[in-house]
Amino acid sequence: MRYRLGVDVGGTFTDVLLLEETSGTTYRAKTPSTPADQSIGVLNGIRKVCAEAGIALADVGQIFHGTTVATNAILQGRGARVGLVTTDGFRQVLQIARSFVPGGLAGWIIWPKPEPLARLEHTVEVVGRIGADGAEVTPLDEHQARDQLRSLSGAGIEALTVSLINSYVDDTHEKQVAQWAGEELPGIPVSISSHVLPEMREYERTLTTVANSYVQPEVSRYVNNLARSLADEGIDAPLSILRSDGGLVQAEKAAEDPVSLLLSGPAGGVTGAAWFAEQAGYTDFLTFDMGGTSTDVALVLGGEPRIGRETKVGDLAVRATSVDVRTVGAGGGSIAHVPELTRALRVGPQSAGADPGPAAYGNGGTEPTVTDANVVLGYLPSELAGGEVELDTAASRAAVASIADAMGLDGPEAAAAGIVDIVNENMFGALRLVSVQQGYDPRDFALVSFGGAGPLHANALGRLTGSWPVIVPPSPGVLCAYGDATTCVRDESARTLIRAFSETSDDEVRQALSELADSAAKRLAAEGVPREQQTVRFQVDLRYHGQGFEIPVDLDADALTGGDVLSRLGEAFDAEHQRLFSFLLKNEREVINLRVTVSGPRPDVAWQPLTEGDADPSAALIRTGKVWMDGAMVSAGIYDRAKLSAGNVIEGPAVITEMDSTTLVLSGHAATVHPNASLLIRPSGGATA
Repeated sequence: MRYRLGVDVGGTFTDVLLLEETSGTTYRAKTPSTPADQSIGVLNGIRKVCAEAGIALADVGQIFHGTTVATNAILQGRGARVGLVTTDGFRQVLQIARSFVPGGLAGWIIWPKPEPLARLEHTVEVVGRIGADGAEVTPLDEHQARDQLRSLSGAGIEALTVSLINSYVDDTHEKQVAQWAGEELPGIPVSISSHVLPEMREYERTLTTVANSYVQPEVSRYVNNLARSLADEGIDAPLSILRSDGGLVQAEKAAEDPVSLLLSGPAGGVTGAAWFAEQAGYTDFLTFDMGGTSTDVALVLGGEPRIGRETKVGDLAVRATSVDVRTVGAGGGSIAHVPELTRALRVGPQSAGADPGPAAYGNGGTEPTVTDANVVLGYLPSELAGGEVELDTAASRAAVASIADAMGLDGPEAAAAGIVDIVNENMFGALRLVSVQQGYDPRDFALVSFGGAGPLHANALGRLTGSWPVIVPPSPGVLCAYGDATTCVRDESARTLIRAFSETSDDEVRQALSELADSAAKRLAAEGVPREQQTVRFQVDLRYHGQGFEIPVDLDADALTGGDVLSRLGEAFDAEHQRLFSFLLKNEREVINLRVTVSGPRPDVAWQPLTEGDADPSAALIRTGKVWMDGAMVSAGIYDRAKLSAGNVIEGPAVITEMDSTTLVLSGHAATVHPNASLLIRPSGGATA
């Protein structure tokens, strides 16, 4: 038997899913994350899931890992000390940046400008210049360049970025400086911008490459440490890391280009959601991933996640291909508080995380969290993670009571209901960012909910968005790990080709795309994916002449064999521009960037259909309990999800429990069990499989 193992490390829990490929049998484990060294939590989870499956650790054939190491390095400011080499005259490229301030009018008054990841005192200039046409304007001065590199040797830098003007056209100078850096600064990893982001715009290219250098030592240490720990445990399986765009890359290559991993964790959830939604017959849906620390949302159209060209982590926005995921600081561990000044209830973005965690965890936490509110309302069972975490109901009530006292409310239940309502509105705002603000009506989409805390809030989010059905896949708490284990390897090539439509031709664009495809295909073939098993996707960034931004447009592979590449691009660009901005311009269109993604085949993983049953779910009924709903305590059925059969219909109010998550069905709604074991929640009267 062949076993694939998916691992997803979150802020609170580490999720592990073991998948037997032939039968589709899955085994899952959920253990507390270990922020000081994530590999400890990963190994704990692997041991636990292998023990449950009754196999030796050495029987694991492949490991696929979604990681937040790069993300956390950015958010916590604990990346490497980066040195930066620029072209003479461009030393302050990061300080000048772009004249954009987030927030409303006059936001610049209170917005603290973040410090660049490479300090000015660690930035040096080299004499030598490439022109915009790729011709050498000024030769490199080797003596001056080596002097500048040596000046960094005593600065304690831990990584080096080389980003020279116009290197996206010709990388000769960058490669030469990188070679000298290897001689003058031995042992220091070097990132060059023409490799990380071979596209125009000096600031974005420099910032993205500096970010790559910033997280590279941390990611390399983690990957090497994890690989060594796996080997020590007798696990000889190849290790692959999930990229931000939902594809896999070998661990060694991931350590070289870690800027492509910044949204590795959330991308796994979107990939897993797409797999289960497809089995249930839905290709257009929103994803809602609520964990212990944050909530990630995305939009999937036609079974494919929307891919963006900007990755945002905290205040940092880099040009890297990623699933278009939006994140808000709303999770099970989000802390509720009442500021003295406003006396208005707030929830998050501060989180109790894994340590100490919510008060219910009994690990020293005393502040009221969303998890504590759900405990008070009766929505959570007495244990989480299969008995890994026992909940302290009294501690939750005491914590939430402090909110009730601060607001003059009658009892902790009213305060808990307020906490849940506010966090739901926060997450609704995030879902609007990927739907309404992108020109999509959420009522045209289903809503796939997962994460340890997601199914508790999914029904309420469906009611707010009008997105039906709400789909809760099996094992929603470890769905990110499922996505890691069921996706494919991927590679990408890109280049800038600035041409007005009148200045280029179908043949020129077709030739450039073919060269990029060949380059990416060769790298994927070197990883063991034969050419005949590869899938190629093309994307072109376009704009109207005079615009300062581009819009990515997908191009069908068959366009490369026809003679109408530019006309297809023009039609697709106009349609996307109309959808986004509701108007078109008469200006000539321009090609800016070309991008090709080559993917291997998705694994042929079986899935086990549930035993057919009727609408009666009584065989899965554990007991009847009390929950707070619609302003009062009401009776609710408590069900064991593992005992449900396909076709069962659970009328709300109801709580459906399982090892890694809990699903809440509100009054006036019903959950139908699909044959693929997903729960499909709709308003009562429309609940069909």
